[in-house]
Amino acid sequence: MGAEPAPRPQAKFCTGSILRHVVVMAGTGAIGLMAVFVVDLLNLFYIAWLGNPALTAAIGFSGVVSYVQIAVSIGLSIGIGAISGRLIGAGRIEQARRVASSFGIVMMVLCLLIGLITAWLATSILTLLGAGGEAARQAATFLEIISPGLPLIAAGMGCSGLLRAIGAARISMNVTLLGALISAILDPLLIIGLGLGLEGAAISTLFSRGFVAFMGFHRARQHGLLAWPIRTHVLTDTKLVGQVAMPAILTNLATPVSSIFVTHAMAGFGLAAIAGQATIERIVPVAFALVFALTGSVGPIMSQNLGAGRLERVRATLVASLWLVAGCVALTWAILFLTQDMVIRAFSAQGTAAMLIHLFCNWTIAGYVFIGMLFVANAAFNNLGFPLYSALFNWGRATLGTIPFVWFGMKFGPGGVQVGQVLGSVLFGSCAVMTAFTVVRRLHPGDRATEHAMPVIPPPQTGEAGLIELDELDHST
Repeated sequence: MGAEPAPRPQAKFCTGSILRHVVVMAGTGAIGLMAVFVVDLLNLFYIAWLGNPALTAAIGFSGVVSYVQIAVSIGLSIGIGAISGRLIGAGRIEQARRVASSFGIVMMVLCLLIGLITAWLATSILTLLGAGGEAARQAATFLEIISPGLPLIAAGMGCSGLLRAIGAARISMNVTLLGALISAILDPLLIIGLGLGLEGAAISTLFSRGFVAFMGFHRARQHGLLAWPIRTHVLTDTKLVGQVAMPAILTNLATPVSSIFVTHAMAGFGLAAIAGQATIERIVPVAFALVFALTGSVGPIMSQNLGAGRLERVRATLVASLWLVAGCVALTWAILFLTQDMVIRAFSAQGTAAMLIHLFCNWTIAGYVFIGMLFVANAAFNNLGFPLYSALFNWGRATLGTIPFVWFGMKFGPGGVQVGQVLGSVLFGSCAVMTAFTVVRRLHPGDRATEHAMPVIPPPQTGEAGLIELDELDHST
């Protein structure tokens, strides 16, 4: 009896309310992201309980390096999700499955190499950031444990991108939530109960990422999004996805590179400044999970409608996303303004650390309106065939929009560093969103935008042949 054919993914974003699609996709993506980042925030909370400022600072230093690794994984997942969504929107289902499978293998190998190199050079990298003493030793140990497991988070993000590309946002969210739940259970047990400190946090992170990778792969296969790669097409498929993934990686690297400069500047003001910065960097992803989720969540909506030639819906997606950003930032600002004293007490912040948190909750949080604009513009650029624009604006913000402002702000202490970091976002966020509207206006029905945005790829393998190879793989393991 032959195997049942894999289900065919559907282009569900080409009909129905755009606003509803944006809210559902961003909302479910935000819940998943928030779950992950709440765990990171709890890590900091548990470490703060130990009463060792060096450990809190070590989280800040290691977090900067981890963000660089995650930025690469995000860029790769954006590529695989954007191309798959565009192919599905154009009705080329078998090609979407084959391309996703080919690039998935390349993604895993690349992330393994990056993880091993990071673990090997951890001490040297932390020294360049300005870390020293116990903080540097603890941060190096953390990185040496989690870095070789980078392929796990890449696999989880890649499968999540594929699930979002077909509109299975709730399934993607549930996988992430379960992974976060595992980490939330293990963190207090390992960090406090067994007294492992940062080592316990690293071990918990590995278990959580491993679960998300396994469940994400399982769900992607269930939806017919993955098959056993075809060796002769791996190079061609990798080049196809790479045209979006590489600029997306460059784009996403800009933010952690900017954080590296800011962390180095803060290090000059002592461990308390680093601890305050680390606390804010853990609060931000939780507070603005909806804004961060927009880049990956609205991309499939844009790419499917681009593939289907529904360009008026692409414009509507951009507008709806910007309204969502404005509402999210306004609500978050109000909440943190009212609860800032509670936040400071919860993380045992004192002196410089407390001052930085107050400054963020009162004033600099407003800058995330413009950061949100930049994220929405990036989603448009990455999914409409202009990924280099994303790299241009993100790197502009990370260099011209950060270095001179932070350098000047250092003259006024750690508070000046924080203000300087935000000011560049105002300029580059505004310019990016205006450019995004220009790009969308230039997309006209009948101009074959899809073909310009995505090169022609070879004929796909039949679904039956793919299932046979996948079945052989299952029986050989």
